[in-house]
Amino acid sequence: MLGSRGVPAAWAGFASGADSADFPVPRPGSLVRPQDRPSALPFPESAFMPPHASSSDPASMSLGDHLDELRRRVFYALAAPLPISIVAFFFSAQLIDLLLRPLYRALESNNLPVQVQVLSPPEFILTQLKLSIILAIIIASPWILWQAWLFISPGLYRHERRFVYFLIPGSAVLTTTGVLLFYFVMLPLMLQVLIMFGSSLREPVDTVRIDADTAAMVEEMEESPDRAHVQIRIVTETPLQVQAGDIWLKMPENVLHLAVPSTTGGAGALDILRLPMGAASRVAQQFRLSEYIGFVLMLLLAISIAFQLPLVIVLLGWLGIVTVPWLRMNRRYALLLCAVISAVTTPADVVSMILMLIPLYGLYELGILLLVLAPASRVAEGRVLFRSGASGAQGPGTSAGTSDSAEDVTQTEQPFRPPDEHNGGGNDDADSSDDRSGRS
Repeated sequence: MLGSRGVPAAWAGFASGADSADFPVPRPGSLVRPQDRPSALPFPESAFMPPHASSSDPASMSLGDHLDELRRRVFYALAAPLPISIVAFFFSAQLIDLLLRPLYRALESNNLPVQVQVLSPPEFILTQLKLSIILAIIIASPWILWQAWLFISPGLYRHERRFVYFLIPGSAVLTTTGVLLFYFVMLPLMLQVLIMFGSSLREPVDTVRIDADTAAMVEEMEESPDRAHVQIRIVTETPLQVQAGDIWLKMPENVLHLAVPSTTGGAGALDILRLPMGAASRVAQQFRLSEYIGFVLMLLLAISIAFQLPLVIVLLGWLGIVTVPWLRMNRRYALLLCAVISAVTTPADVVSMILMLIPLYGLYELGILLLVLAPASRVAEGRVLFRSGASGAQGPGTSAGTSDSAEDVTQTEQPFRPPDEHNGGGNDDADSSDDRSGRS
């Protein structure tokens, strides 16, 4: 409907009094320029828009703005791993050597050649690229999680954010513990057992008897330095001074060394040739570099996921799906499930399964303990990892230090409810109590 001045009736109130400067009234028949349009329209605030929120508020953005924000956060999150992977590529050889050390020690203890195979020309550099990308993702994971948190946090209340503050550090601690336990305890024992099983088919050692004439000949050769004979020294450290033709066996690596004149180092230079040696066996245990690295990374991923079991139990407890008495009553079934998971995620041997089963069931008990110490009510009220006086809930998109204390206490004690469009999204209980006190 048009008013007396030829403008929409809804705009008539804005054209009178002190508001006329802010809301200019267009002349009849003229076009309204964009800059002359009113900045606020006289219709009720939408239920999908928090009350009294500006367009710059992340909690009041439209769907398109949210998609733009999501695209920006994804771009920032993916931009970090690229330069980190380039830098990590130059340190990937040291990382490969670090992952190979448990294998080297297991091979030495079983008198096998300390050596891995590369069966194609690009295999080593492809392994370096793979490790550099994985290392870049691990290093950039705090930045990636931070970008995800910047996108999600404006839509959470303060008591909801406390759950995230509890879960993120706990996940980082559990993952780090699992990786260290795997590298220093589980992987060496697992490799030791697997290589020992593979070395069980060794050929018997032939013992050669030396007759009297041969023994006398050997004694004569040892006493006469002019007689040409070959003598292999067994050492534990590389000799500092060698000559061309010297040969020695370095233990416990079981590597035969031979010093020969160098063809590229100039006069007087020597090259050391190496030949890994091992006990006679019908099964040659020669490990491929890419397959071993993939084997270790697969187990690392399985360990990292398995060590999140306490947090999964805590989440299920917070949601009311499981309870502490129910978890304690079903320990036997949990042990069976842990055994099945250990059998699936580890190599096919009993020792590896037990090494996985023991910490996995320990994590189940840890989840029960965390659920007892940190129930949902205590985390929401800020009585776990937070100051007891900082409890309270807060609307989405608002900072932690700007909420009213009375509103905080009221929203903490009451369950969360979405804002109501009829009362402007305020605290219903607080407003109702104020109205009752005013009427009384």
